[in-house]
Amino acid sequence: KNGACNVAHKNIREQGRFLQDVFTTLVDLKWPHTLLIFTMSFLCSWLLFGMVWWLIAFAHGDLDHSTRLQRDPAEGAAGPAAGFVPCVTSIHSFTSAFLFSIEVQVTIGFGGRMVTEECPAAILVLIVQNIVGLVINAIMLGCIFMKTSQAHRRAETLIFSKHAVIALREGRLCFMLRVGDLRKSMIISATIRMQVVKKTASLEGEVVPLNQIDIQMENPVGGNSIFLVSPLIIYHVIDKNSPLYDISPMNLHHHEDLEIIVILEGVVETTGITTQARTSYLADEILWGQRFVPIVAEEDGRYSVDYSKFGNTVKVPTPSCTARQLEEDRSIM
Repeated sequence: KNGACNVAHKNIREQGRFLQDVFTTLVDLKWPHTLLIFTMSFLCSWLLFGMVWWLIAFAHGDLDHSTRLQRDPAEGAAGPAAGFVPCVTSIHSFTSAFLFSIEVQVTIGFGGRMVTEECPAAILVLIVQNIVGLVINAIMLGCIFMKTSQAHRRAETLIFSKHAVIALREGRLCFMLRVGDLRKSMIISATIRMQVVKKTASLEGEVVPLNQIDIQMENPVGGNSIFLVSPLIIYHVIDKNSPLYDISPMNLHHHEDLEIIVILEGVVETTGITTQARTSYLADEILWGQRFVPIVAEEDGRYSVDYSKFGNTVKVPTPSCTARQLEEDRSIM
């Protein structure tokens, strides 16, 4: 009912294809996994460059000089090591190198540590870490933004009736459902389509477990485009081209493999992002001989929509026969 696809993909041998599109893979992950990767990407980069800064200081002898200064500060001011210039000031251990790595990548800059002109390698590492940090920021922040603005978030306020109904409209049997939008902001260029998914077999004996058949639908506006300013009743005329042509109320609930999928697509007015809302109706969710009650009324010069009656139906006189039998009886008369 919520539009999720009940299909499990197994035995995928080419898993490397997911890594060819890392960004989409990250966006498709669940929130706990995304936040874990977001945190670990920064921590690993800080630790990696912290180790690089520690190795630079160790190779240049900055750690030995810092140890001597801590033991005898006067020696550093007046002794033989007074002219010593470290690659990075105030690095005494791996902890201080790690703190300097964080300051470089996130540009905090507390002012206690800084790169000097003594080591060209340190300047090169500074440039590389800044570039790597910008790339990580762009990817991770872009991933978080895309997850928070995914189209299905807007689809949460596009609602469908819990049940579909089959009743007479203009003298013909019709499959009907109701769709509505809870937000005041519009869905631009909204289109809706329906498919029947059922198990079929060809004349040659080939079995298709999930055969998708498009069914022609009509709405008050005409065609597949709808103007969803208020809830609409979308209906499909059950004629000779319809896969529901030979279904009667007696055998409707025996079609356990029958499922009607409804797909609503459009562009969100406020963000310009294309969104899609889906739902489905199984055989036991289709009510024969019922019609949706009116929910739009005029009050004080404005139209009011009562969503408490959105899915309410009422029984109406409906023939208990298939659409084929109904047409044959009319042609005889």
